[in-house]
Amino acid sequence: MEINKKIETIINDNEVCLFMKGTPDAPQCGFSMAVSNVLKHLNVNFKGINVLEDEKLRQGIKDFSDWPTIPQLYVKKEFIGGCDIVKEMFEKGELKKLFEDKNII
Repeated sequence: MEINKKIETIINDNEVCLFMKGTPDAPQCGFSMAVSNVLKHLNVNFKGINVLEDEKLRQGIKDFSDWPTIPQLYVKKEFIGGCDIVKEMFEKGELKKLFEDKNII
């Protein structure tokens, strides 16, 4: 329960947060790097949360979202998805529209 509170706090305190392996400046997996690069390309200000620093957080975010993989993107408390979904939304222009609609960019 404690880890869920921590996750909720992170999501509530940051308009855009990316639970990822590594950091935005030093991603430690290709999928995390891909999503981080998409956000940077769109000039989105986001908080990167390194799940490799805390095993409870790494498992906790998977349980929290009921999504089995990392990275996971949240925008204004809404779970958007992982790497494949984010890349597809970006390619179709849907991700930029989402950020515009939510007054992020």
